[in-house]
Amino acid sequence: MLNIADSVAAAVEPIHDGACVMIGGFGVAGQPVELIDALIENGAKDLTVVNNNAGNGDVGLAKLIQLGRVKKIICSFPRQADSWHFDEKYHAGDIELEVVPQGNLAERIRAAGAGIGAFYTPTGYGTPLAEGKEVRELDGKHQVLEYPIHADFSLTKAHTADTAGNLVYRKTARNFGPIMAAAAKHSIVQVSEIVERGQIDPEVVVTPGIYVDTVVKLEAPKQVDPREEGAA
Repeated sequence: MLNIADSVAAAVEPIHDGACVMIGGFGVAGQPVELIDALIENGAKDLTVVNNNAGNGDVGLAKLIQLGRVKKIICSFPRQADSWHFDEKYHAGDIELEVVPQGNLAERIRAAGAGIGAFYTPTGYGTPLAEGKEVRELDGKHQVLEYPIHADFSLTKAHTADTAGNLVYRKTARNFGPIMAAAAKHSIVQVSEIVERGQIDPEVVVTPGIYVDTVVKLEAPKQVDPREEGAA
């Protein structure tokens, strides 16, 4: 049964020390900023975080890393000009990093939600990313065996939910949201509005309610440049 939380604090309350948490967003586009802030206030530590990158600036995931709450991050793009908190922790040996090519990251997450045990991909073959992994030649091409990434929780952002948990997103803000919601044991979603069951056309539902456990409506969402939300 869907839990409609009264606040972001209540929504993230189940997240515990040592949990694996998937966090949606491609940079700031689709990032569940309020849920991340609530996770910071929650105090959970020794987290494994799955995200596209390793945080930006001093807020959100970057702040979570700065506070030493993340013991391991699984991402495709750990370093950029404003990823100084990750850099500092990594060079100090305070955070573990698993780099996964972006397509592999998306497919490993999707595979978890789809119940796929493992899959082969040519991406990464012949590089350090394939070291220690099983390799086979399939159809004349060397392929690397990759396993799904499962999570205890996912934090994602959608635009609208109905009271059954069905979700629609705002343009490219959906990015990793649908596959992360499916791959987590407990998916937590922040939305701008909640409507009654049946008010969302089934043809436009992106994430079915069966994959959604908790929804929280934001009364005053933080403002994000609309170009970064896919409106441009």
